[in-house]
Amino acid sequence: MSENTPLLRVENLVKYYPVRTGIFSAGRRTVKAVNGISFTIDRGKTFGLVGESGCGKSTAGRAILNLVEPDRGAVSLAGRDIYNSETGLRLRGAAMHRARRDMQIIFQDPYASLDPRMSIGQAVAEGIEKHRLARGKGALELAGEVLEKCGIGRESFLRYPHEFSGGQRQRVGIARALALKPAFIVADEPIAALDVSVQAQILNLMSELQEDYDLTYLFISHDLGVVRYFCDSIGVMYLGRLVETGSRKHLFEEPVHPYTQALLSAVPVEKPWEKRNRIKLTGELPSPADLPRGCVFHTRCPHAGEICRTETPGEEQVREGHRVSCHRWRETGNFATGINI
Repeated sequence: MSENTPLLRVENLVKYYPVRTGIFSAGRRTVKAVNGISFTIDRGKTFGLVGESGCGKSTAGRAILNLVEPDRGAVSLAGRDIYNSETGLRLRGAAMHRARRDMQIIFQDPYASLDPRMSIGQAVAEGIEKHRLARGKGALELAGEVLEKCGIGRESFLRYPHEFSGGQRQRVGIARALALKPAFIVADEPIAALDVSVQAQILNLMSELQEDYDLTYLFISHDLGVVRYFCDSIGVMYLGRLVETGSRKHLFEEPVHPYTQALLSAVPVEKPWEKRNRIKLTGELPSPADLPRGCVFHTRCPHAGEICRTETPGEEQVREGHRVSCHRWRETGNFATGINI
């Protein structure tokens, strides 16, 4: 694979869920959790996926890893197709098992994601043994090395998850993802369940590991302050769609989509006494099982026009590496975020 080729490529990824309309009803509706998203991540870089709760961020991450089966689209890692609906390819069984060595996940809840019946040494060694990198004492030795790299001393290897703090458990979760030396890791809100004082420690650890192991991250979060610090490029999701993607500099200094602008206007700033252009969204958030016609954001957008209510916007290039899905992005005006990059 060429150095200029993205490590991860996602094209028109779709994941829908059928749901019943009522307890006694036979009718069904469809929740469009991920509704045709596309992006790439270069090797050694971090792509942040942000948006309100329920926008489809976590579902997208799991569909990329094939933890939930996508309905349509294509996902490739290091030039190898993981899923492609056009060709009918879907890795399964032994082929998917081999591919999982290169793609791992860090879960949001560091307690629920660990088996309470297994010591942390066993939890990390389990993946090593499943992929036949080592057996028995050899697997535990490799697990010990990774745990130490993540800040957990060897004297703690026989302890169980309930004996650790939330930050320590997340270090174990990171070690478990790192044990197979993957190229790509999905970090699904890895610090959301942690105290603020511990969050910076975990982010610094992830940054160090990225540099040491040449890791590529998909970092899922709703915290734009964290994303600003940690990510190289960012995608903003709204009701299953990517409404704006670009570099950290472009999205934080020159956002063009009204939704991105509204999110950034709510980010706390270093000098709270300075006036900011706070954007307050009105209107109701549509149900993902009953999306409106046209642009999905038009029910809350202060700039919505007739075309927004009738036609779905295509993706347009604002500048190189900066794209937006909005009919009226040229008319939204300059937005001063007050955020220094």
